[in-house]
Amino acid sequence: MEEKAKERSILKEANPKGIDRILALVFDFLEQPLSIGSRLMAVAAGLILTLVFIFPLWNMTFFSNQYTDGLVLDLYAFKLEGGKTPNRDDLREINSLNHYIGMRPLLESDFGEFVWLPFAIGGLSILALRAAVLGKMSKLADVFVLFVYFSLYSFWSFYYRLYTYGHQLDPTAAIKVPPFTPPLFGTQEVGNFTVHSYPDVASFVLFAYGILLFVAILWAWRVSARVRRQARSVGAS
Repeated sequence: MEEKAKERSILKEANPKGIDRILALVFDFLEQPLSIGSRLMAVAAGLILTLVFIFPLWNMTFFSNQYTDGLVLDLYAFKLEGGKTPNRDDLREINSLNHYIGMRPLLESDFGEFVWLPFAIGGLSILALRAAVLGKMSKLADVFVLFVYFSLYSFWSFYYRLYTYGHQLDPTAAIKVPPFTPPLFGTQEVGNFTVHSYPDVASFVLFAYGILLFVAILWAWRVSARVRRQARSVGAS
């Protein structure tokens, strides 16, 4: 019993030191300066986000025997846009078809994401540029963590939006279909339509933003570690 008590007391004494060491390593990592290469990557990440306001984030295309060329729906960070030809507005056609199965019309006013997404994307761009100017690892790490949270929440919000549209059907609709969730990614049969849903250019831009930030963090850590090794070797000599 005495030996076990001694072991517990030893662990209690050692644990705070271990935690202190971990915290010291984390603090030391966050206090590292950013190299020129890392700063340039952060600047590039901040600037490329402007493309998100030009290109669609997601594309959904609906094919059927009646629409062999496909009804196109593009989701931007701030609007919905259907394919347009001289004789057809795809968004209007999609809403007309949805009406028959009891789905609510797709209206920009119902998408709260179109309000906060542009501000969030603009904020991520500014924060990346700020991290490059301040040149500190902690600032860059903060931006990367915020971006990961933003990405996960955006995917959840998009999926939840699709789920609610496919499950909150009007019971008095002319055509009865079981509740469903339109595809977030991939191809799915919905009634007599084949729906293709895939990320578009703006989503790949956001992915590139995250990759640039991650590589910038690794690059700065590698450069800092090399400088420290050189300093230790000089001090030892």
